[in-house]
Parts: sequence; structure tokens; C-alpha cells
Amino acid sequence: MKIDCLVAEIGSTTTLISAFNIHKDIKYLGNAMASTTVDTDVTEGLKEAVQLLKSTLNTQSLEYDEMFASSSAAGGLRMSVSGLVYEMTVKAAKQAASNAGANIHHISAGDLSKDDLEQIKDINPNIVLVSGGTDYGEKNVAYNNLIKIEGLNLDVPIIYAGNVDNHYRIKKYFSNSKQRAYLTIVENVYPRVDYMNINPVRKAIYTKFEEHIIHAKGMHKIKEMVNSNIMPTPGSVMESAILMHEFLGHLLVIDVGGATTDIHSITEPSEEYREHLEGEPFEKRTVEGDLGVYINHRNVVNSIGKTALSRKLDISIDKLETLLKNYKYKPNTQEERVLVFELTRHCVEIALDRHIGDLRNIYTSGGQKVIPDGRDLSQVNHIVLTGGSLINLENTDQIIIDYLKKRPKKMIPKHYEIHVDQDYILSSAGVLSLKYQQAATQLIKQSIHFKG
Repeated sequence: MKIDCLVAEIGSTTTLISAFNIHKDIKYLGNAMASTTVDTDVTEGLKEAVQLLKSTLNTQSLEYDEMFASSSAAGGLRMSVSGLVYEMTVKAAKQAASNAGANIHHISAGDLSKDDLEQIKDINPNIVLVSGGTDYGEKNVAYNNLIKIEGLNLDVPIIYAGNVDNHYRIKKYFSNSKQRAYLTIVENVYPRVDYMNINPVRKAIYTKFEEHIIHAKGMHKIKEMVNSNIMPTPGSVMESAILMHEFLGHLLVIDVGGATTDIHSITEPSEEYREHLEGEPFEKRTVEGDLGVYINHRNVVNSIGKTALSRKLDISIDKLETLLKNYKYKPNTQEERVLVFELTRHCVEIALDRHIGDLRNIYTSGGQKVIPDGRDLSQVNHIVLTGGSLINLENTDQIIIDYLKKRPKKMIPKHYEIHVDQDYILSSAGVLSLKYQQAATQLIKQSIHFKG
């Protein structure tokens, strides 16, 4: 069988391989899933998934022109971020890294201290992002922080996205540095007050991730199998969200995985709250790095509480322990499906609570006022569900409906439709869009089904 391309999503739990025709007859053909062999060599799980795909497609042989990939294996893309002022350059740099799919392990504002530098070295990031200062404003903190990072000899990509006024002396200093091959200079992520310039940083992160994707066992071998783009999975989902915004408008994407729960929103504040929310990014991703329904399911169980969870499931604690002991990433029995449903519900509730802003009552000399604080999703009209549990379990749209009914003091969507990524292709379409945007858009339109 001859097809146009394969896209692999190499996750912490599973490796999903999807087949597409993207040229003449744009079509999703099918997928297959295998366990991610992150403890040995991730290509083993990928090869197994390709073999299983042959059965799905009912073919003995499978030929393809291109293979793309996204990865969140081995903890995904680890980054450290530094800036000048936390609510300004740090916030912008943090959002740029998060939108690109990073798990941010260290954040600092102002001069990097000795403790900061030790922490950065200990976490061994895959990429370091240095920002600081608006253009032609304060420049010494960002420059000095960059020199301190260079002195750690991390041998990882360093991205400078700070005050443009530093470019000349940075290039001059790094021309004699061992780290010059690892340095990338991009446009300032916060060139002026209340303006985030996220896209140049995001694109640089994609490029550096692809060039240095060696942080899981065997990941360097992935390049031998993949002959096109490789990017972080959450960044790929964000790219799909950006495409969906073009034909859906303001939207929210909820992605519950085995290790993490990611929320992506593309929207702007309502006229009512806009003056209070200057500087809020148009595209935003937040991630709960310790909440997932497989790798991190124990964290979710502990957050709910075993007694409370056993009551929700209407089973004894002993029965719950038995279910958890035999827990697999793909539930097979009705009891397991109900368990995963409740774990998914909890992940969604916590993630949305942290992503969506609040309406707070304050008292002034003029009386009580309501002030918005955080992300305003009142303009969102479409909610898209993706991730294994939200797609494969029944009635997961009810999780969203129940949540929104119970959060009157949060800036929630007022009028919305719920869609499900039925073909589970948002991560695949995102990486495809870097080369085949029109085909990726059409594939997404075919996959997202109206739920209610």
C-alpha cells in the first residue's frame, strides 16, 4: 500500500502512528498505538506501532513518502526561562515557551543568582530562554544573565529574546565563545509595554527542538526514521488550535493525556474587561505537568482522595485499590472506564480552574466593584476535546457542561459548542501544518465533530 505520509506522536505513555493522504485526496486513513518504549529505545515502540498500522489498514506492506513526528516522551521539552520583571518580560517569555510545548522547570526574574544557576544546571534543560528589557530600555540584566548561562557550559541551545540593544555586544562576545554554535538571537519577546511578540520565539524553539531532540533514549534514532518535521506535541496541538481559530473563531482546546493536562485558548478579553487585562496573550497554553490519567494517575487519585473517589465510583476502597493495581493506559472493563472518567473529570476541573480567570469583588470608596483577574474566556464559542480519555470515553462533553454550570464567578464561555477530535489528529495536523497548512486545515475540519 502506498500513502503520502505518516505522523508519529511519541508520548510518555503511548506512541500513536497516523496515516494520511495529503496531496490529491486529502484524507485520514487510520492509526495504531503501541506502548512508548522510553526506558529502552523509543524507536522500538514506533516500529511496533507501524506494524500494527498495517493490520489497521489491512495491508501486508506500507510505503510512504514522508514521516513527521511530535514528541512529549521523557518529560517532554524541558526549559528554563529568565527575564527582567516577572509580570512583563518573564510572563511573555514563559508564555512563548509554553505555547511552543515546553515544560518550564525554572523561572527567574532579575539577576540570576548563584542558586538560580545551580538549579538550572541540576534540571539540565533542553533549551534555555533568556529575555529582559523592552527594546532600547534596560539592557544589562538580560546581557549579564546570558553571560552567566554561557558560563555553565550546558551544551544546549540558548535563545536570546531580550532588548534588541544588546545584539551587537552579544554577537561580539559569543564570537569567541565555545557556546556560539548553540546561541540563537530572535526578536524581543516583549519589545514594548503590554505587547507580547511570541511567534519568533515559538518558531525558534521548534527549530532547536528538532535539531537537538536527544533527551529520550533512542530519540536520536528517530531522525533516521523521520524525514520531515519533528516538534513538541503540545506545540503541535497549539498550531492546530491556531488553524482552527481561522474557521471557528475564539476557542478553547482541552487535552488530557497520560502524564499531563494541557489547556489551549485563543481569544481576547471582552470589551467589558479589556482595560483591566492589558498584556494578556491572544494565544495561551497552560499545563498541569503532574496531572494525567496514566503515568501520573496516582497524583490525581491522591488529589481526589481515595475515600471520596471510592464514593464517586460506589465501590469499596479495597476494590478501588484492586482497580488501581491492575490499571492500564487503555481501560477494558466498565469499572475501569468509570474510574478513568472520574480521573479525567478531576484533571479537567483543576486545569480549567487554573487557566480561566476569576471575577473578584473588591470594596472601594465608591462601593463594591467586580474586577476581572486572569484569563477571560467569555468570548469563546467553541470548545474542542482531544486526548485519549476525552475522545474514547462516552459523554465526556458532560464534564465540560457540569464544570461551566458550577463556576459562575469565573470568566467562562457564555455561549459555546463542544467538538471532539474524533480521529485524534490535532497533534498530527499541527506538525503537518508547518509544511502543508491547507491539507492540515482540511484534516482538522474532517476530524472535529460537533458534540453538543
